[in-house]
Amino acid sequence: MAGLGVGTFYNYYSSKEKLFLEIFRKENEILKKSIVESVNLDDDEPAKVMREVMLLNLSGMNSNPILKEWYNWDVFSKLEQSYSEEDIKNDTYFMYDIFAELIKKWQTEGKIRNDIDFKLILAFFTAVINIDTHKSEIGIQYFPQILNYLGEFIIKGLTDC
Repeated sequence: MAGLGVGTFYNYYSSKEKLFLEIFRKENEILKKSIVESVNLDDDEPAKVMREVMLLNLSGMNSNPILKEWYNWDVFSKLEQSYSEEDIKNDTYFMYDIFAELIKKWQTEGKIRNDIDFKLILAFFTAVINIDTHKSEIGIQYFPQILNYLGEFIIKGLTDC
């Protein structure tokens, strides 16, 4: 359908899965850039910024058919393997850098706890994002509430200085 011969395709990608993974990574990068551009990172309320970033990420993942495949267990396991094998964190490293600096700034200003390493704080939010892949084990009926409460608990725990 794309007007590309099968042999030519395999000159660029070793499999259809590799092509999908590349598209997934690019879509993820686009989502992260749009989040960074749409959130007021200079807002004086860290809790507001953190909550907005989490909600935008969740809604972006759910509204994009490619990114929504993150919730497909078979696809997720391949994505997870690909990310760990190739250290794909670099795809969205710009976002990590931005939020790492923002967290350090908030810590210096006393707006969030400074007794927790900024990398661990970033890992809390990564954990909340990744918990989506365990909806069935948690219980679909409880999942939205659990996600909201976990986000709220993390934010409150970080901003209670």
